[in-house]
Amino acid sequence: MTARRVRLTISQTRDTATDFADDWDALVAHVRAERSALVLLPEMAFAPWFAASDRFDRRTWEAAVASHERWIARLAELAPAAVVSTRPIARHGRRCNEAFVWDTARGYRAAHVKYFLPREPGFHETAWYGPGDGSFTPVESADLSLGVLICTEMWSLGHAQRYGKAGAHLIAVPRATSRDSGEKWRTGGRAAAIVSGAYTASSARAASSDGQDLGGGGWVAAPDGELLAVTTDAAPFATVEIDPACADAAKATYPRYALE
Repeated sequence: MTARRVRLTISQTRDTATDFADDWDALVAHVRAERSALVLLPEMAFAPWFAASDRFDRRTWEAAVASHERWIARLAELAPAAVVSTRPIARHGRRCNEAFVWDTARGYRAAHVKYFLPREPGFHETAWYGPGDGSFTPVESADLSLGVLICTEMWSLGHAQRYGKAGAHLIAVPRATSRDSGEKWRTGGRAAAIVSGAYTASSARAASSDGQDLGGGGWVAAPDGELLAVTTDAAPFATVEIDPACADAAKATYPRYALE
């Protein structure tokens, strides 16, 4: 039986409560109009980018956790689409940045905890949460096998390759990155698609937080590296149709079959 094609929506959203609420309403309308089956949100989309600060603040952390809990309770507004994103959360007494998949059939499911954490101006993530255990296992949703590489993790192309070997149709890359790095990230996303034989898709925050210019610029790339869609300030959402059969076939073609 031929795998069903899947309508995927990528997005870029802003930080402030008012701006995000406006972006959310627009996204819900877009997803309904496009009849999307899967929506990718940016990294920790439901609170301001607190990792711009190099000092951990418990009240800020707890506010971000609470905001994500409130908004995750509203993911059904995007249904019947499934949703992929990340959230700040405490697991076993440790703060972390957890990737998740949500859908109407199974609700919230954790994917993995962000493992590679930057520590530089604007992105002091090690001050706020610790790394996961390094496990990267695909999850199933929206008739797809999904891998998640959270922002910096995308540059570990070996993990993209292993997702491909595990049969992933799509590698989702929720991000928070600077505006001037957009082209670099698109190039890396295309490379991750090529080595994995999977589609790659990224949604990114687009806002200024404590002087940090987060530049948005999501994309979808086909398994051969072709860019299928991008987001911009003027067009913050984009929907494309991806074909799981195309990703399955790509696994047997160069360079994927030669990579061990």
